[in-house]
Amino acid sequence: MPLILPPITRRQFIKGSLALGGTAMLSSRTLAAVADSEPVGLDPNRVALLADTHISADPDRAYPGTKWPGSPVKESQHEWVNMADCLTQTAQKVIALNPRPAHLVVNGDCALSNGKEAEYKEFLRLVEPIRAAGITVHVTIGNHDNRENLWKLLPFLKQEQMGIQAGVIELPHANLIVLDSGRKGILGEQQLDWLAKQLDERAEKPALIFGHYNPYPNRGVRPNRGMRDGSSLLGLLAERKHARAYFYGHTHEWQYEQQGHLHLINQPAVSYYFGKGHAHGWVDMKLTETSADLELHCINDKHKQHGDRRQMRLND
Repeated sequence: MPLILPPITRRQFIKGSLALGGTAMLSSRTLAAVADSEPVGLDPNRVALLADTHISADPDRAYPGTKWPGSPVKESQHEWVNMADCLTQTAQKVIALNPRPAHLVVNGDCALSNGKEAEYKEFLRLVEPIRAAGITVHVTIGNHDNRENLWKLLPFLKQEQMGIQAGVIELPHANLIVLDSGRKGILGEQQLDWLAKQLDERAEKPALIFGHYNPYPNRGVRPNRGMRDGSSLLGLLAERKHARAYFYGHTHEWQYEQQGHLHLINQPAVSYYFGKGHAHGWVDMKLTETSADLELHCINDKHKQHGDRRQMRLND
């Protein structure tokens, strides 16, 4: 099943925050936003979409973006971004929505390096206000993640729930299916068979599929081969018209295209990007009986792509 972080009470949230103390304390503004906010409804047809939070163990850690041989991004175009601050801002904006999304999906790469326990402690701390606001958080595994280290910090996780982190989130207007591409960008035959079975058993409702890796070589600024069995995934989804979209992160870019009935949504990174001027932020998804409406929220609300919208039809 997928990694699910259920909502927590405000008392649990405040108690946990006070226990951390020192620089690990959430800002008073964030605490007040959760503890003192007026009751707000939760919309089961609204989902906040995040990817590539890349949280460090150090809440003050900033990063200039990835550099690689032959990069078109010049040295002067790199900007330092504080990852924890970006996730905190995102949490505040999601919590401020009215109604709030009932669900939030972090589509891989929660951690900055290789999924150290200290990185996950900080990540879990930063998403606590979201959970205290009544929102259920779902997490997919990315290439920077270490599932075993994350499991250690989730005492409510049962032994039988550990393993390949894939599952179905059933919503009123669509099913969300989260996949585990964190084993070097490979889904594997067993998981693909499982996906086909889940889709075939739920053909009466549109399906939106989530996985961390891009299913084909990246067409954006950074070369990236993507998922090794991506062609098998796309072929499987192409055969099933109720599979309407595949959402992925990994490339840190906001991109969109359509292949037949299938929409391919490349989510931007929440916390850092590859060059100055690139969008980073999160996506607000609203589901209706006929469509999935997407709106990009950039951390910098002055960014030219802030408020960019896409609409995907959920049926023909």
